[in-house]
Amino acid sequence: MSAVPDRPVETPQRWLRYAEGDLPDAAEIAARRAAIWQPYHAQLAAELARLKAEHGRVVLWDAHSIASVVPRFFDGRLTDLNLGTADGASCDATLAARLLQIAQQAPGHSAVLNGRFKGGHITRRYGCPAEGVHAVQLELTQCSYMNEAPPFDYRPDVAARVQPTLRRMIEAALAHA
Repeated sequence: MSAVPDRPVETPQRWLRYAEGDLPDAAEIAARRAAIWQPYHAQLAAELARLKAEHGRVVLWDAHSIASVVPRFFDGRLTDLNLGTADGASCDATLAARLLQIAQQAPGHSAVLNGRFKGGHITRRYGCPAEGVHAVQLELTQCSYMNEAPPFDYRPDVAARVQPTLRRMIEAALAHA
């Protein structure tokens, strides 16, 4: 696995909101990148290389959670289980289809593959099925396991409904690897 290339950082205002006059300058962005972003990606690349050397194939599961309604980015309610494989570029099609099939069987939950979330930087950067590295992103709606309003409590009763599906998806990923 090659080292993470130097790439320009996107402007922070694209993703984050800062208090008026509190935007980090170029030096602060560079310092954060050197202290956090680069070491994180160097360690991730090293671990993927180690696992691939040991097992021959790797599945990288890049999981996130998101509010089910995010009006500043999307209209309406998001799908509960959003799987992304960079439109098939980061993961074997057979594995992606199996994961979607499992997700679509989740009682009371909706699922989609390569919908609004096609896979972020990690999925696109590290997924290379031809080299035995399969990367899948999962964006899971927070209402699938917690309260989306303060106090944002974890809801074991709600989470219990999606946990078997998540377990089956992870087991399918492990079986593929």
